[in-house]
Amino acid sequence: MISIITTFFFIRLGLYRVVLKYIGARLIITTFRATTLSYLFIILVLFFYNPNEFPRSILLTFWFISNVLLIISRFVFKGILYSWDSFQVGKKNILIYGAGKAGVQISESLKKTNDYNVIAFIDDDDSKIATIVNSIEVFSFESINNLIDEKSVKSLILAIPSAKQNQRQEILKKLSRYPLEVKSLPNLDDIENDLVTLEQIKFVEVDDILGREVVRPKIELLQKNIQNGNILITGAGGSIGSELSRQIKDLKPSLIVLLDNSEYNLYNIHHELTITNGVEVIPVLSTVTNYNQVYNVIKKYKIDTIYHAAAYKHVPMVELNVVSGVYNNVIGTYNIAFASKELAVKNLILISTDKAVRPTNVMGASKRLSEFILQAFAHEESETCFSMVRFGNVIDSAGSVVPLFRSQIKQGGPVTVTHSNITRYFMSIPEAVQLVLQSGSMAKGGDVFVLDMGDPIKILDLAYRMIHLSGLIPIDNNNPDGDIQIQFTGLRPGEKLYEELLIGDDVIQSKHPRILQAREEKLSMDKVLLFIELIKKSRDLQDEKIIKDVLLKYVKGYTVEFEYKQ
Repeated sequence: MISIITTFFFIRLGLYRVVLKYIGARLIITTFRATTLSYLFIILVLFFYNPNEFPRSILLTFWFISNVLLIISRFVFKGILYSWDSFQVGKKNILIYGAGKAGVQISESLKKTNDYNVIAFIDDDDSKIATIVNSIEVFSFESINNLIDEKSVKSLILAIPSAKQNQRQEILKKLSRYPLEVKSLPNLDDIENDLVTLEQIKFVEVDDILGREVVRPKIELLQKNIQNGNILITGAGGSIGSELSRQIKDLKPSLIVLLDNSEYNLYNIHHELTITNGVEVIPVLSTVTNYNQVYNVIKKYKIDTIYHAAAYKHVPMVELNVVSGVYNNVIGTYNIAFASKELAVKNLILISTDKAVRPTNVMGASKRLSEFILQAFAHEESETCFSMVRFGNVIDSAGSVVPLFRSQIKQGGPVTVTHSNITRYFMSIPEAVQLVLQSGSMAKGGDVFVLDMGDPIKILDLAYRMIHLSGLIPIDNNNPDGDIQIQFTGLRPGEKLYEELLIGDDVIQSKHPRILQAREEKLSMDKVLLFIELIKKSRDLQDEKIIKDVLLKYVKGYTVEFEYKQ
């Protein structure tokens, strides 16, 4: 009779509807309620029937044993079926970095999936080491290598949303030494209602490691040349041009004109900017080498500020197409500058490159000539403020090493590095553009702004980090049985081991801590006009030697290291 009564209460209170995989505190409460109700009901029955013949201690023993057996048995079966490591066949072993609230929430969510098995927490707090949090042991960072080897761990989730940017980057740099597929939660500011979910987890990319804490922009500098103005962006479909377009739209100009010679790229950025209403956006399919079209665009839309990002920038490609590359970069810049002066455009900002400093390649030399053009126009009588901004590589730009490595790793390798000692400066595209906008606002005419790129990165180290972040092991002397091979292909035509940002030592600090101003040698307008005519002649004749002679004569540091194409 006791079993029948107790079972009735279990059914009524929903104990048998609880899914074993998700049992928790509610199971304990429901069990206590059911056994207590049945206990009280039986006492009530016995009070009216044979109250002296049934020992009361049996009922108390029944209540206690029922609770213990029911609760323990269910948790034991849950452990066998869903939690214990020995039964986690087919699941991916994973570590959680951070044994705080966010880490516990993520571990609970992962337990409910069929994909992951949380092996351990990793934490930097000594007071948590060797403790048990949510049935999972907490280890120190130094234990990661052992856990990888002993538990075959391939993945890790960084669950410290409260960490500052520099703290996250330090942790990620340490993690990039290990073959772990690293994922991360967003910052605390991006988590709504203090609730962490699996959907918020994202893969850690190399820019999360190479990036740095962005200095808060000066709003007055961002808005100065843009707000309520008509803006033209050349090369608007490229990596820098498209980000310029996005950030400029947010600064409330009256009009944005997007100019690009790639129909596909122009369509993409125009479509993106016109999804939401607001600023009028005009797409113009044109090349900057067409002076009449450039002139008419500037005149028609009454342009106030131009950001000249249009250029051929891929070093080996320009090295193999000297005439086309130099004509596009140099004549295109001259056309934009001349039209700006003729139509009294307020500001023209050239997007330059660190490869213009003592260039060993045609692309860098062509950008140095472009800088000479703007400096020469700046010393002419004009209503236009001419300036240029020089910086190094931007992460994930078209043709850069980061997307190349990512593609090669995805295909199983090999990852190709030109030289074991080659280094480059890196900056995120959004930060570079933000600094470009602020630089242009500080210009007085002829300024050469140089962005503080931080410390240079060794490309070989970058390759190792990207392979590790994919959860793979590079093949080298220490790991002959690794996953991804690294091949050294040799320096490409025109490529330098080290890039520089300054030609001389005459540099001053600007109003912004990440922006410097360089004072460098210039060319007169007479010399500029002379090499402009020679480059046009070279294009008409398709004579590469004319251009090489121009570069040798006017660009300091440039040398011809390769044979002219026949």
